Amino acid sequence: MGISPHLLNILVHILAGIAAIVLGLVLLARPKDAIHHRRRGRVFVLLTCVVCLTAAIGNAVFRFLPLFAVLTVLVSYQLLSGWHVIYTRAAGPDALDAGLLLGAAVITALLVRRLFADDALVGASAPVLYSTLGAVACLLAYDAARWLFPRRWHAVLWRCEHIYKILGCLFGMLSAAVGNTVRVGQPWSQLAPSALGMVVVVCCIVRTHRRTRHGQIS
Repeated sequence: MGISPHLLNILVHILAGIAAIVLGLVLLARPKDAIHHRRRGRVFVLLTCVVCLTAAIGNAVFRFLPLFAVLTVLVSYQLLSGWHVIYTRAAGPDALDAGLLLGAAVITALLVRRLFADDALVGASAPVLYSTLGAVACLLAYDAARWLFPRRWHAVLWRCEHIYKILGCLFGMLSAAVGNTVRVGQPWSQLAPSALGMVVVVCCIVRTHRRTRHGQIS
């Protein structure tokens, strides 16, 4: 008796998610050695791409789950945009950024229409769903505004964007994992990883700013 495609998709999603979260936490905890950080970062990106792809397949083909559909958009966009900013840096957003922004905005608009049609924005999961949609909206608004920034701003802001978006992926996956495995204190227990993630983001940005100011990183 063979394994069903749905179950196979779930297994790949779970295994890739566990590996991505563990690797992400290791990267967060260790000193940012440039060569090793980049190599492990690429593995993290690959694993997270698998997580997002299998989540998208699950929602589109097997079973639509409103909250995890929105989380998939958020994490996918943060991952691709946060990784790409490493290459654009001071140059600012380019055609790929425009494509990612437009694609994420269109998919989000279609999801919101579906969510209202299905009354998914009410019920026990509504606080998490609203907060996730709010995070998507704020991120898209900021990235749209980036096109209006003076060129010199991008050289200062790109590290902050990379930190926020990549850590957002990590803690977004943690939030999804808690939502699937923890039944106590929902929906607030699922919001806890996101809240913790914001604290970690602020700490990392402050630490990076201090190191840059003291010439420890260029």
